[in-house]
Amino acid sequence: MALLEGKTGLIVGVANDRSYAWHIANSLTEHGATCAYAHLPGDKNERRTAKAVEKIQPNPWLAPCDASSDDDLDALFAKYKADFPKMDFLVHSIAFADREWLQAGMFAKTPRKAYLDAIDVSAYTLSAMAGRAREQMAAGGGGSIMAMSYYGSEKVIPGYNIMGVAKACLESTTRYLASELGEDNIRVNTISGGFLRTLASSAVGGTDTMDAAAKEKAPLRRGVEGADVGKTAVYLASDLSSGVTGENIYVDCGMNILGG
Repeated sequence: MALLEGKTGLIVGVANDRSYAWHIANSLTEHGATCAYAHLPGDKNERRTAKAVEKIQPNPWLAPCDASSDDDLDALFAKYKADFPKMDFLVHSIAFADREWLQAGMFAKTPRKAYLDAIDVSAYTLSAMAGRAREQMAAGGGGSIMAMSYYGSEKVIPGYNIMGVAKACLESTTRYLASELGEDNIRVNTISGGFLRTLASSAVGGTDTMDAAAKEKAPLRRGVEGADVGKTAVYLASDLSSGVTGENIYVDCGMNILGG
């Protein structure tokens, strides 16, 4: 069933074929969407992203972007607008924190720059991208913006540290954007995906037992899979979620409902 036939959008954050962004892109494409991709600058990063997304679609549209640079963001959205007549969805699946501070017992020692860099890349960039996407989305009658969060934004996860603070900021940013952009029929939501062993999660200390814990404790008695999040992204990008905005949707096999 092609829920997204005729829809086009931009995905920021595909690092490899194990990332949540890849699974989102795969699911959106399976349902008929056309996806464009932004990757970190540099030939190595371009090759890595191209190798991953070519498993989804041939000859993908690719553009470099360092999301911490306003000039790069301007160039990315200008290039997209020049090549695509509309933007129906935007997927923000990027985050950053210096892994030195993503260890148990290191949060109070986090230096100012590391703290602010995490907030900048992991949360502020959603607002920066939404502001640049707004005009084109509004011209097309609206759209859907989604970002990736994690339960560490609400509860303490050993070693998640500043990334948990950044994800809390991301979720709050989502609500404020949803309120402001709603007048243009632009919906903004976060997906709180469960622990998935990816390049990003490998940087966090204290995650070694999470897979086993999910299989033992999660209500569904399994860990989350990338496809679970991909299917939720299809829902958010489609007209099925036309009345949903400002929400944080858990896709973690129920781990977030447990008390301990």
